[in-house]
Amino acid sequence: MKDKISMPLIEAMLQYKSEDVYPLHTPGHKGGRGMQRLLRQELGASVQMDVSLMSELDDIHEPETYIKEAQELAAQTYGSDACFWAVNGTSQAIHAMLLTALNPGEKLLLPRNAHRSVAGGLVLGGIEAVYLQPEYQPEFGIQMQVTVQQIEAALAQDSKIKAVLLTSPNYYGVAADVRAIADCCHAHNAVLLVDEAHGPHLGFSELLPPSALQCGADACAQSTHKILGAMTQCSMLHVQGARLDLQRAADVMSILTTTSPNYLLMASLDAARAQVQVYGKEMAAAAVQAAAKLRSLCAAYSGLRVMETTDCGGLQLDSTKVTVNFAAWGYTGVEVGELFREARVAVELVDAYNVLFLVTYADVTTDYDEALARIAAVLNKMQAQKRAPLQLAAAAKVPQTQAVLPLRDVFYRAKKAVPLAEAAGKICGEQVSFYPPGIPVLLPGELVTEEIIAYCRAQKELGLPVSGPADSSLQTIRIIAD
Repeated sequence: MKDKISMPLIEAMLQYKSEDVYPLHTPGHKGGRGMQRLLRQELGASVQMDVSLMSELDDIHEPETYIKEAQELAAQTYGSDACFWAVNGTSQAIHAMLLTALNPGEKLLLPRNAHRSVAGGLVLGGIEAVYLQPEYQPEFGIQMQVTVQQIEAALAQDSKIKAVLLTSPNYYGVAADVRAIADCCHAHNAVLLVDEAHGPHLGFSELLPPSALQCGADACAQSTHKILGAMTQCSMLHVQGARLDLQRAADVMSILTTTSPNYLLMASLDAARAQVQVYGKEMAAAAVQAAAKLRSLCAAYSGLRVMETTDCGGLQLDSTKVTVNFAAWGYTGVEVGELFREARVAVELVDAYNVLFLVTYADVTTDYDEALARIAAVLNKMQAQKRAPLQLAAAAKVPQTQAVLPLRDVFYRAKKAVPLAEAAGKICGEQVSFYPPGIPVLLPGELVTEEIIAYCRAQKELGLPVSGPADSSLQTIRIIAD
């Protein structure tokens, strides 16, 4: 029966809890006995399962029993040769992919709009980045994907590129042509790594794009917590095929994992895997159906533009990511996001033109229908107060950048703060992103230009939160001091 699906770690934790063992060991709150009253009250009985690393529950660093079995079940569910749980999020899994696939000094080909966590992996591994500019969608003002033609040309030109990294699907749900790119990479003896943070639900239904593993990727990093039922910061790293060393992947994951992993987090990965293993197809259908209701609602308003597959230049779109463009109504995405929040609806992302709604299998309750009604009320009010269409050229397209120094070199160099207005022509010493989506506008080692300064100012004026720089107001920026 479906309800009898195995969840090895959860079962072991429940067994340990039932034995009523008195804990003369960590954690210090002793099963919630010493936890602050309000927090204990809110967390409930689950605090009794916040236990320490012990032989009865297995060790993620040396998995031999329950964690080993649970990770093997995850690998079977996704069709990989090995699965490694990441309790420090997909950032950890991305770092592990890079450190598994590449040695110091080797080259990685990647799109310039890769997530900010990739830069951390490049620093850790001493890896040299070769950037490609993704295609641009002007109507929505967003970066899409790199093409197989771009990758083929880069690999043919530089035989020292050992690996290629994709972000697929991207934050807006646009999937790269992973299958063609995988074939291209392998023809050039390069491995394909995929940041699939927004795709742990792919591969379970033909209603959605295929997964990276189904398309031949050698490894992928997935945010189980973003789309499925795991707790926040819980992710998975999958590896398949013979091009990557599984033992090296295990060693790297151990280095990057705390020696005190939270068992509740790991249990949530076990549960999320069991859920999608049994009900994956139904969950995907529920998410697509729920998203379709929101899509239809927004598309019914003249002037609003909802991103569809036809807007993706021949690429596939995960329809559970609902991107709505408000430029024709004269509203920025930031303004619309604030209006929705006032109506007690929180969206996933806002940018210059768009609002992104993230819909999952969980959006099937009456609460969701009530949220749709509140969205409709906001849209009705906005429709009656339309403005002149937006012209936000400076804030929409991210300027191209030029790398002058390797990331790792810059990390160890002395830096100093200067006024942003005076930074043009200087070498940037820190990462500058607007989060979400967390794509760096500037990376350490890149040249600061007047165009980039104008873009940063425009983003700040929109009210987008800054991530990365020491001065979050962006009045100053750190540059290389010598």
